[in-house]
This record gives sequence, C-alpha cells and structure tokens, in this order.
Amino acid sequence: MTHQPTRPPTTADDAGRGAHRPASRAWLDRCFHITERGSTPAREIRGGVTTFMAMCYILLLNPLILGTPDVTGQAPPHAAVVTATALGAALCTLLMGFIGKVPLALAAGLNVSAALTTQVVPHLTWPQAMGMCVLYGAVIMLLVVTGLREMIMNAIPQALKHAITMGIGMFVALLGLVKAGFVGRGEGGPLTLGLTGKLSGWPVLFFCLTLLLIFMLQARKVPGAILLGIVTGSVVSIAVTKAAHLTDKDWQGTAPALHGSAVAAPDFGLFGHVEFGGWQSLGGLGVGMIVFTLVLAGFFDAMATIIGVGTEARLADDQGRMPGLSRALFVDGAGGAIGGVTGGSGQTVFIESASGVGEGARTGLSAVVTGLLFAACLFFTPLTQLVPAQVASAALVVIGAMMMSAAAHVDWSDRATSVPVFLTVALMPFTYQITAGVGAGVISYTAIRAAQGRRREVGGFMWALTLVFVVYFALHPIENLLGVG
Repeated sequence: MTHQPTRPPTTADDAGRGAHRPASRAWLDRCFHITERGSTPAREIRGGVTTFMAMCYILLLNPLILGTPDVTGQAPPHAAVVTATALGAALCTLLMGFIGKVPLALAAGLNVSAALTTQVVPHLTWPQAMGMCVLYGAVIMLLVVTGLREMIMNAIPQALKHAITMGIGMFVALLGLVKAGFVGRGEGGPLTLGLTGKLSGWPVLFFCLTLLLIFMLQARKVPGAILLGIVTGSVVSIAVTKAAHLTDKDWQGTAPALHGSAVAAPDFGLFGHVEFGGWQSLGGLGVGMIVFTLVLAGFFDAMATIIGVGTEARLADDQGRMPGLSRALFVDGAGGAIGGVTGGSGQTVFIESASGVGEGARTGLSAVVTGLLFAACLFFTPLTQLVPAQVASAALVVIGAMMMSAAAHVDWSDRATSVPVFLTVALMPFTYQITAGVGAGVISYTAIRAAQGRRREVGGFMWALTLVFVVYFALHPIENLLGVG
C-alpha cells in the first residue's frame, strides 16, 4: 500500500494557533513545509539526530579506506581525512536540507572510496584522484539536468542493478576482512587472498567480537546497531590493551589511545587539493572507464535510496514521484564534486536516512540537523584515535552483508539472468575491480540474450555499453597488436 503525503485539515482553531506562532517557527514551517507534510519541529530534530547516530560511523570507516598510499607512496594524514569526511557530509547534507527539502543525509560513499583506493590511486596521486571525483560529480549533474539519468536507469536491466549493488557489497566486505587482518594478502596480490585459519592476535579477536556483536544487535533490531557495536568494541579493546599492557607491536600498528585533548582544531589540509590532468599513464579509455566506474558506484543506489526513503516518508506517489526529486538528485550528483574538493571522496545519499524517517522526519529540517551535527564533529577528530582499525573494519563487513539483501530480487532459476548476476557479483571482489565485474555482467547479459534470439530486448544503450567493455578488456592485446602498448 502506497502512502500519500499527510495534509492535516485546516480549521479555524488551526488558523488561530498559526496567528500566534513565533516568527522563527513560522519561517521554519514555510521553508520546510513542516505542517503541510504532517510533521513538527520536534519530530524533525529527533529524526535528524537519529539519522546522524545511525551513520556517523562513516567518520571512522572512510579514513580507514582512504588511508592508502597513492602511486607516489604518499597517504593522506588521518586527521585531515576525518576533517574532510565530516566537512563533506556537513556541506552536502545541509544542501539537501535547504535545496532538496527532504529528510536525506549524505556522506562519503564507501563504494566510491573503495573504487578510488583500489583502482585509481595505484596509478594516480590523491589530488588527481579527487579530480576524478569532481569530474564524475559533474557528469552526474549533467545527466540529471538533461534527464538522461532516469533514461539510463531504465535502460539497464533490473537484475544487473541488483548485481552491481551485491557486487559492491562483497567488495566492501572483502576490504573489511583484509584491513582487519582476518584475511591475509599473499605474494601474488588480491587473487591469492585466503583465510588465515586462526586468530592471529588480539586485534583480529576484537574484530570478530565486534562483528558478531553488530550482527546480534541487528538481529534484535536494535537502533544504531553499527555505532553501538563499534563503540562497545572500542571500549573493550581499550580496556584489554591497558589490562594486558598491549603495545603498538601487539596491534601491528597504533594501539587505541587518546593522545592529548578530545577537542582540536579541524585539519583542512586536504581542502582544495584537486588536480586535473597527469592521467597519461591511464590513457583516454582508462580515464573514461574509471570515471564510468565512479559514476556507477554512486549512481544506482542513490536514486533507489532517494525514492525508497521518500516513499517511507510518505512523500512519493504510486509512480515513485516525489516533490523535489530532481533537486535531490542534483544535490546527490553535486556531492561527488564537493567530496572531491573537500578531499573526503564522493558524497552520496545514505540509506541510514530511513532511521530518521522512522522517528517521524518528513522534511529537509531533519537533514539540516544532521548536517549541523556533522559540522560539530569537525572539532572532535581526536576521538577517532580511540577506535582501532580492526574494530571499525567490522562495520565494512556488516554493510557488505546488508547490500547482499538485493539477492532476494533476482530470479536465480533463469540462466539468462543468474549467469550475468553471478559474474558481476563474483568478479568484483575476486579481481579487486568494480569495473571488471560490471563489464563481465554486461557482456554476458547481451551475449546470452543474443543466443536466445532476444537481441532486440537488450536495447541500443546496452549494446553500446557492451562494445565499450569489449574494447576495455581487449585494450592491451589491441595495443600490443598495433605496437603501441
């Protein structure tokens, strides 16, 4: 059953109460349509706080992913990445509140950050990678303005959309397992990753305990399960570290501890560090495929999340249309560029926004509250030193598991669907490349449909995309054949 926006009946008493409403509250009501959508300022504030509590784990996870050396061996400073993550989330969420006027919050997309870490910075510097973010954000904004974003969404089969979501989920989960030390990297690179077979010290034990705790809390439907699990795992880690006198060597890194004050000035060292160019090592097609990968990473989930949360907030009609949809999509696209400028990776809408909607949020005021809380976090970056990387990594595995729920929407009995889905999901983590998974899924989908005599069902866009991926996979043999490799 689809819910329609709630519009309270207007009565003489209501008009009288409105006449005595404080000017500030009346401005809020007009700006965010609070009464029109059947909400109150108190509900919006409560919803904004709830959304923040559900997604503030990004301040811990994004620096964990982005703390990877680039092609020059330089890794961005931890404090600067935390500041960039908080700043990007604050700016984009405030824009969503004031422009989109919907209860949606944005922050650094883990799928975008993962793509940057594994596919971009092995070839480029971090400033050049942030330039890629600005570029992909501009592409998405252009797609929104021209109306092509919706056309592309409709052209790609639903099964492949679910496969991309699941594949990225598996990819993010693998990143968490590797960063926790639960999975070890072999001599030959990602393809030789394998289970260590035993707990290799205290850090891996804390990872396992945190992971199990979050899963148990989710099974009990406890609100904010991820954040509660990370906080509990960190407290236990700190207590055991002190009791057992564990050192940095025991942690294979830095032991959790607060060095100095919990409050510090923000480190804006990454702000504006954006470079365009220097992409010669990738070639034109390589640059195009990376931008395409980043667009994919922040493209499909965002539209589905915006419509899904909008429907939950009773803002969408039977066709999934909701007020301010185009504005919300534009702000989401702008998040890619804003994230690149701040240095915190591309920003995208978070599904955790639904937690605030569950608390009664219906308007952009909720997003403004969430954005202000992220802004306040700019001054508390030292607190992230208390969270071990192994504990935070557990959340990556949990998020990957949550993204696998899309498997329920796939018809596994149809080989024409299940094979492309399987290849997409399997190859993303196995090859450590999101692009490889998407390409394999697209090519196999069109090939199987053609073998069935159903080539017309594929559509012109999918055939063009297939050709692009065929060239992408065959690029090195073609270069060698032409003597330009």
